Amino acid sequence: MIQIGDTHEVVFSITQEQVNTFAQISGDQNPVHIDPEYAAQTSFKKPVVHGIFGSSIFSRILGMEFPGPGTVYLKQQLDFRRPLFPDTEYKATVKVVEVFESRHIARLETTVVDIARGKPHITGEATVMNAEKI
Repeated sequence: MIQIGDTHEVVFSITQEQVNTFAQISGDQNPVHIDPEYAAQTSFKKPVVHGIFGSSIFSRILGMEFPGPGTVYLKQQLDFRRPLFPDTEYKATVKVVEVFESRHIARLETTVVDIARGKPHITGEATVMNAEKI
């Protein structure tokens, strides 16, 4: 059973190949994500990871690791504060801020931070339910 203050962290990176695959699957083939020449002409200077793809790390964490199997999203609020870049190490953190045990629901703070610079790239809040038990 999770409790207020419980935290789970995962270090991850996303490759350009994964970005290209996500672009194919999602249909979002914006050249800022997949074309290095185009991206070089933007303020980013190189391709950036789709924000929603970068934030999908939370789906992995919540559904597979913490709280784990049986967990489903009810809501996710996201703020994309800085772009994520392929082949960069990030740390995703999920922290429990509220638990409604009678309804098997929890509210969680979600963040992605660039490990090298320590700056937040994605911040937000998720509400999840566990079909088994929070």
